[in-house]
Amino acid sequence: MTDIIGMHWAEDADGIVTLTMDDPTSEANIMNDVFEKALTQTVAKLKEEKARIKGIIVTSAKKTFFAGGDLTALIQAKPEHAPIFEQKVSELKALLRGLETLGKPVVAAMNGTALGGGLEIALSCHHRIALNNPKAEFGLPEVSLGLLPGAGGVIRTVRMLGIQNALMNVLLKGDRMKVAKAKSVGIIDDIAETPEEMMAKAKAWIVANPSAQQPWDKQGYKIPGGSPSTPSFAMNLPAFPANLQKQIKGANYPAPKAILCTAIEGAQVDFDNALKIEGRYFTSLACGKESKNFIKAFFFDLQKINKGASRPSKETYPVWKSKKVGVLGAGMMGQGIAYVSAMSGIEVVLLDMSLEAAERGKGYTQKLLDKRVSKGRMTKEAAAEKLALIKATNDFADLAGCDLVIEAVFESREIKADVTKKVEAVCDAELVFASNTSTLPITGLATASVRPQNFIGLHFFSPVDKMPLVEIICGEKTNDETLAKAFDYVLQIKKTPIVVNDSRGFFTSRVFGTFCMEGVNMLAEGFNPLSIEQAAAQAGMPVGPLAILDEVNMELTRKVRKQTQIDLAAEGKEIPTEPAFALIDKMCDEFKRPGKKEGMGFYDYPADGKKRIWSGLSQFVTADKKQPSTVEFTELKERLLYRQSIEAARCYQEGVLRSVADANIGSIFGIGMAPWTGGQLQYINYIGVAEFVKRADELAAKFGERFAPPQLLRDMAAKGETFQ
Repeated sequence: MTDIIGMHWAEDADGIVTLTMDDPTSEANIMNDVFEKALTQTVAKLKEEKARIKGIIVTSAKKTFFAGGDLTALIQAKPEHAPIFEQKVSELKALLRGLETLGKPVVAAMNGTALGGGLEIALSCHHRIALNNPKAEFGLPEVSLGLLPGAGGVIRTVRMLGIQNALMNVLLKGDRMKVAKAKSVGIIDDIAETPEEMMAKAKAWIVANPSAQQPWDKQGYKIPGGSPSTPSFAMNLPAFPANLQKQIKGANYPAPKAILCTAIEGAQVDFDNALKIEGRYFTSLACGKESKNFIKAFFFDLQKINKGASRPSKETYPVWKSKKVGVLGAGMMGQGIAYVSAMSGIEVVLLDMSLEAAERGKGYTQKLLDKRVSKGRMTKEAAAEKLALIKATNDFADLAGCDLVIEAVFESREIKADVTKKVEAVCDAELVFASNTSTLPITGLATASVRPQNFIGLHFFSPVDKMPLVEIICGEKTNDETLAKAFDYVLQIKKTPIVVNDSRGFFTSRVFGTFCMEGVNMLAEGFNPLSIEQAAAQAGMPVGPLAILDEVNMELTRKVRKQTQIDLAAEGKEIPTEPAFALIDKMCDEFKRPGKKEGMGFYDYPADGKKRIWSGLSQFVTADKKQPSTVEFTELKERLLYRQSIEAARCYQEGVLRSVADANIGSIFGIGMAPWTGGQLQYINYIGVAEFVKRADELAAKFGERFAPPQLLRDMAAKGETFQ
């Protein structure tokens, strides 16, 4: 065995060298300086001794095969670093290229996850064998971080799978695939059941393929399905950018465009020049601002949250697991909460006013389980076990023994107070009582409880089975033990928890409302509703504000607003009036079009299921705004994003938000804030705090005080600070 730091070299009697990646400075192997130095020394040694070497196996000493790029280094890359950055990328590619052109068979023996750079290492090998590890994932998810695979991943997958298959199945989707899926797609060649079988298969393949080469290095090689110059493929080429534009809806996502360009341009030149093309596009993305937003949000912020940065100390409050959860209300939210709880192995009591209603709620889980069984994702027996965990009832006595009860009843203080008392009458003193309210302050709801220290908010998002976020709201008397238990429960059901302090609308509902209202404000100003919805799409929002209000229902929105006005009036305060208020009142009172539930809102919902803007909205559109100019349309996009970020900054200033990470992840996962922004507070960083304040003041002068930046931002701008 030869000692190379980060890469153990072992040679057997048959002349087969096993290279075991093992970075001593990290829990996982990543493309850092340790790896690059190790690979440099290893490739040099392989070239020196290749005459007696029969083949090479690349494997890992870690739980995972290789984690990918060094994101800590990547997030620091700036435009001025581009020349040096591109040179380093080229050097890494040359090392991998040296491995695959050594003239000896090279096999990747992947004992665990190989994502991004990890899979790119495997792709530079001639054969890939993966251990059948149920936790292992394989793929090139760089697009989800605003990047492209920069170590040959685009060029190699295109030449392995063909342009269309590589783009559609691997590169643009960025899927993290389980081993069977990865094999069916074609990025894995073989599967082994044990580590011993994996190594045996690797050695057998080397013996059977002594002259192995990559397909693209063989004489007469052609890209599967044809290159851009192939007439049959060239006919379909114009559809690629058109389909991509349709998918990203014109929003600010440079990575998918760069991936498409790299694949098409790289397919028209030889392999080594294709690598140079990939390197230039990768460098442009890595040194750009959008990738910083993606990396901060989807790696650093998300990692910070999931590791418990917002949770009270585990030393004081050890990790807790719920064994029995009560869910009050078997409607849309309650039935979803019951499903995700049961799927995590928790016993559930689903309670509603009538047994029939409770059984209907349980039927929702039955429906979702049947769907999983039909798709082969679960056995009938396993589905039956999950369903059996849910007990439908209308008897509060059945809640006895629950360690957590979540109420998802009607948004009425009186009803919520009533069920709180009934639950506490039959449950133990250690019970955690949580409200799924989306707007009512937790401190006020907790007054109905005899143990307000055990009372907390757990705000789920619809549909619960798909939405990844839960907003945890601490009331004034909520204690740390209750918060720790609530946090642990959210992780237990495989959701992402953010923690906020009590406020009217908390964080997500409060900020989400500003997005919706700004869209209606635009309509009240005379803008074409189609332009408003398109502006939201091009800003990166998943759904337009008018469509969302139809889903939420304008009657409910108005009811919340009026209740807020009453509550604030009691405090001697008032809600600043917006043009949207009168228009929503008109939609509800005069036109009787409150939303999708009634089949009539800003949209019509015909029987064929394809919604369309209600023609009656034309009465609000003025001639000068029917077709907005480019400048006006850009401003519409800007307003929709600025409005949300300004409100998020207010929440941070007021202490509603406890951390920047909670703000960014909560806004993306809960509200749908455009992912390319990195979240609502990161968007302010992206613009530049001083520039953001300047533009917000301009918007405030033009459209009203709702755009006025809070003092926090002015202070940050003066000090040159950013959100960290």
